Amino acid sequence: MSRVARLALLCGILIGVSVQAPAQEQLPLFDAHMHYNVEAWAVIPAPKVIALWRKVGIRGVLATSRPNDGTLELMAQQAPDIQIVPFLRPYRVQPDRHDWFNSKGVEAYVEKELKRGIYRGIGEFHIFGADADAPYMVSIARLARERGLWLHAHSDEDAVERILRHAPGVKLIWAHTGMSTSMDKVEQMFAQYPNIVGELSYRGDLEENGTLNPRWKQLMLKYPDRFVVGTDTWVTPRWSEVENLAAFYRRMLSALPRDVAERIAYRNGMAMFGLKPAGDSQPK
Repeated sequence: MSRVARLALLCGILIGVSVQAPAQEQLPLFDAHMHYNVEAWAVIPAPKVIALWRKVGIRGVLATSRPNDGTLELMAQQAPDIQIVPFLRPYRVQPDRHDWFNSKGVEAYVEKELKRGIYRGIGEFHIFGADADAPYMVSIARLARERGLWLHAHSDEDAVERILRHAPGVKLIWAHTGMSTSMDKVEQMFAQYPNIVGELSYRGDLEENGTLNPRWKQLMLKYPDRFVVGTDTWVTPRWSEVENLAAFYRRMLSALPRDVAERIAYRNGMAMFGLKPAGDSQPK
């Protein structure tokens, strides 16, 4: 091979690398676990939230807040390039997270909020173990199933299984995919309950030696349509980490085939709510 030919081949390889790497890094994201709570409103006003999402390539958001006024304010920004999916969070104030499932005040609040007719799901809520047998939790699960709403549960596997027994077939996003639930149990749950979608924030075992954990990779390849990512801005300082979290997800997903990475990054979230990914000319 001549020197010119070798140079041309090398340039072609370098061009290929330079085109492919940024494309992977610039995966759009659907943030399936976001809170815009009252404490954050003065620190990062809604227009700045929208600007941040644009900067980091978040194109869709499952929006929740405490109280729900935060979600309404984000929707009022009317950003055409960012699709916001509102969920009803059953918390008026922070202490509600501990006993919302036994609170008549919360029950009245949820009933009032549902009358808005805008919510696509209920949560994120916290419930663990036998608390998931509380009559109001049973009612919420059955109401969600009847109305085609999603549940977003921050729960251990025991509570998730109880909820699914109360309302078989209800659609459930499992916040943090159990967070500390063993991989063996996660695999068992995904095999047994096809209506579970795993949200991946705060899973400390996603990466191993700087790349996607092989067990997670295997599970994602087996269930490519059943995982979503999230930032979980549950406290105000977490907003300063959103850009790094976006970079983390893109790095982690780069270990997967492009089509699977796209599904987990944003296509699954969009599909769950019947949204069309921005820039798509046809479904994928």
